[in-house]
Amino acid sequence: MSVYLSTQKVIKDWIDYNDHMNVSYYLLMFDKYGADTLNSIFQMGEHSAKTTKKSTMIVESHITYNQELQLNDEVDINCVYFDHDKKRLQYKMEMIHKEKKFLASTIEILALYVDLNERKVTEFEDEKVKLMDDFINKNKSKFSGKDLKFSTKIKK
Repeated sequence: MSVYLSTQKVIKDWIDYNDHMNVSYYLLMFDKYGADTLNSIFQMGEHSAKTTKKSTMIVESHITYNQELQLNDEVDINCVYFDHDKKRLQYKMEMIHKEKKFLASTIEILALYVDLNERKVTEFEDEKVKLMDDFINKNKSKFSGKDLKFSTKIKK
């Protein structure tokens, strides 16, 4: 089970000399079409960075490349796990081929909440904690904690 975040098509610019999507674009897809979606849901994305000078910064990631993607393949980016503490986000996403339903890739992320004026880690505001907790409570039956790498770094 998972929480749908977005769908994206593999474009020609992402295809390398092996005639498949280059590894760097898996990360781009997870970042732009997964992490940015989560940051929007939690009001910590671009708008927050520009207006409140607070946003998230990824400090660790673990990515798997399970099956290659080719030109024009469409994939769904889904959230398969999410948690947080006072200053950190931990989440895992998957990339599923839309038509053939195979797992193309996964990524687990550890991110920090940062005050951009001071360039220092800060605690989440109460309203952001509520947004994240509501998301967890609404979706926890769809999450799997299997094979997580960063759970020991969340300080509950």
